[in-house]
Amino acid sequence: MAESQYLPSDVKRPMSSESSETSALPWWLHLIVISGALLMAAGGIIALIHPALLVPPGEEINGAVRIYAGYMVSRNLAIAVMLLGALSLRARGVLSTLMVLMAFIQFLDVGIDCFEGRWTLAPGVAVLGIAFLIGATRAAPLPLLNIMLERCRDLR
Repeated sequence: MAESQYLPSDVKRPMSSESSETSALPWWLHLIVISGALLMAAGGIIALIHPALLVPPGEEINGAVRIYAGYMVSRNLAIAVMLLGALSLRARGVLSTLMVLMAFIQFLDVGIDCFEGRWTLAPGVAVLGIAFLIGATRAAPLPLLNIMLERCRDLR
């Protein structure tokens, strides 16, 4: 396997029968990714089929809401498909990056939930974001700390 152009030249991949890029992922990582993908897909499908569920009761559903719901459908479904695809291919680098993206989305959602006073939703969304961050560190093909230390050493 050729060394990646994004890694310092002296960082070596572990030697094993399978490369670390495609080695088996733990069961709990599968659980996090699949549940996150299902939640993203469910949000997209709800936005497509019944966008009234996205707004508080009594709010009007107009053309603008339908346009934004359409954008939500495409983005949520794309992320869900990419997560499941990376998981099924065991593409650890891609999966780790997508998991960081998912965590960032969840943390932004927590901020918006707090800003808008939806206090009951924020803790669950925060836990999902933390789970994705922890999973991203486990899914990474090389330990993230090693990569950061090598890059800092190269800067000296």
